[in-house]
Formats: sequence, C-alpha cells, structure tokens
Amino acid sequence: MTAAAAVAVPARAAGVLWRFSRPHTVIGTTVSVVGLFTIVAADVDGLGAGEAAFHLFWTLVAGLAVNVFIVGINQISDVEIDRVNKPFLPIAAGELTVERAWWIVIACAVLPLVLAATQGALELAAVAAALGIGVAYSVPPVRLKRFAILASLCVSGVRSAIVNLGVAGHFTSAFTGQTTIPDAVWALTAFVLPFSIAIAILKDVPDAEGDRLGRIATFTVRYGPRAVMRAGVGILVVAYLGMAILGPLLVDDAAPAVLAATHLAALALLLFWMRGVEPSDPRNFTRFYMRVWQLFFLEYAIVPVSCLAGLA
Repeated sequence: MTAAAAVAVPARAAGVLWRFSRPHTVIGTTVSVVGLFTIVAADVDGLGAGEAAFHLFWTLVAGLAVNVFIVGINQISDVEIDRVNKPFLPIAAGELTVERAWWIVIACAVLPLVLAATQGALELAAVAAALGIGVAYSVPPVRLKRFAILASLCVSGVRSAIVNLGVAGHFTSAFTGQTTIPDAVWALTAFVLPFSIAIAILKDVPDAEGDRLGRIATFTVRYGPRAVMRAGVGILVVAYLGMAILGPLLVDDAAPAVLAATHLAALALLLFWMRGVEPSDPRNFTRFYMRVWQLFFLEYAIVPVSCLAGLA
C-alpha cells in the first residue's frame, strides 16, 4: 500500500463516521453544551479555567456520544427508508455495514453512561433518559416515530428538557455544589421546546416518499408538505415573539434590549429565508430546513451573549 493510500483509508473511514453522526445534529449538540456552559459559568465567581475546561470537555464527549447513538440507531432501523429518502447515508449507501454500525452505537451508549455514573444521579438519569427515548423512537416494536405527535415529543423532549436542564444542572452542581437552573436556561428551555417541535415536523417534509412507503404516518404524509411547512414556521414565529416579549421580563441576568432585538432579528431572517421555498421539492425544502437548524445554533449564542451583556 502506498503512503497516499494509507492516508486515504482512515480519512475515508472518518468521513463515513462523520456522515453517520449526522453533522447538523452534532453541531447542534456542541453549541447547546457550549452555550449552556457559558450561561452557567458567567454567573460563577472564581471559577478556575482548568476546572471549567475539564467539565466542558467531558460533558461535550458525553453529549456527542449520546447524539451519535440516537442518530445511529435510527439509521440502523431505517435502512430501507433511507435508501429512498437519504441514500447518501453510510448504511443506505453500502459504505457501512449494520454490524459495524451496531458496534459504534453500543460504544456511544456505554461511554456516556460510564461518565454519567461518576457524576451523580441527575447526570445518570439524564443520559439514560436520552438513550431510552432514542431507542423508543426508532426501534421496533415501540418505534414511536410511527406516531407523529409522539415522535415530535421525543425530539423536543431530548433537545429542550433533557439537554438544557440536564446539562445546566450538571454544570451548576460541578461549579457550585448545588443543582440550580438559571433563569436564562429556563427561558431557553421554554423557547427550544416549540422550536424543536417545529424541527421534528419540518424534518419529515422532504422525506414523504420514503415515509409513505415505510408506512410512517408523519404529519407530512397525513396533511401534505405545504400545511406542515406553514405549521412549523407558525410555531417558530410564536416562539420568537414569545422570547422577544417575555424573555426580557423573565430573565433578570440578561440585557433586555439585546435579548429582544436579537430574537426579532432572527425571526426576520427566518421569514426572509422562507420566501420562495417549495415544500414539494425535497432538495429545495432541505436547504430551508438546514437554515432552520442554523437558527437553532444561533439561539445558543443569542442567550449567552444577552446574559454576558447583562453583566457588563
């Protein structure tokens, strides 16, 4: 084997693993953890850089492992559907065997459980709950993704309550010895709940063909892509207006003007991006859907920045 070929093999394997992990969800988990860390750490006096970096690193490792487990087990369960909806995914494309995928998801379940067990009951419960929901969402005979409302609640429950409250509770416990949830995190959780519901229903819009063949009764299959797009965007509009109006009243540590203005600006960006979107065109709609994820990433910068501005 030539030197170039020796380098290409691990590079190709890394690329397969990266696509298997669903990069947009990995980025979402990363910005969530970093954003929550910033909110909590900004309010802790005398926090050492070494201690902070230690807890941030291992929390990221645990969160990303849970993320890969959830998206991985979904791909293992949906091979035939993915060959229609997402043929670029590694298992559907024949680049990764189901057996090897199982080894990856098993490792990604064991690692965060071991890490959480060293941190206490709250962390262990949060990790176990996220893993359990991931299994219930994808794996027969439960396979909650067959039921549109339950599927949406699974996604929103992990992204809003488990991630936000579990991670923030871990950081406050590690840094102060007390498990408390800052007001900004409660507000963020209230915002991410409807936002993640919108993500959960919008993600199925470009997948209608495969879901219909797989007898997965998503909202898109039942009501059509245009109605679901309108519902998802409507939920996002309500979430942004709610945060812009109520956020400054409920979050004492944030700069009110910054919190309101940034959410109104993000809402304007959403409505701008929505122009010309054709929900019946999977490729066209997928571009819009990924932009919704970009707004999700942005939220975990907006709230920490608002809190830092409030301390200035």
